Amino acid sequence: MYQRTVSVGSRSGLHARPASLFVQAAMRQPVAVTVGREGSAPVDARSMLSVLALAAQHGDLLVLSAVGDEAPVAVEELAGLLSEDLDGRD
Repeated sequence: MYQRTVSVGSRSGLHARPASLFVQAAMRQPVAVTVGREGSAPVDARSMLSVLALAAQHGDLLVLSAVGDEAPVAVEELAGLLSEDLDGRD
């Protein structure tokens, strides 16, 4: 299992627009990725409702995890996206 902890970069947290961009990117990954808070059950990063239910705010730490040969690439790509301020992205 490959995992990485990342801080939410969007100023308004993972509300609808940033969460949508994150979920779309997760759906493009060749492996399933989970996301969650440390100490809590992770959720499927491809599920919009599950990602929104995390209620992640700016600066919150989230753990991304995946299993498989492509796990490091998938997790790193999503970690980079999550750490950006997605509110200003087109």
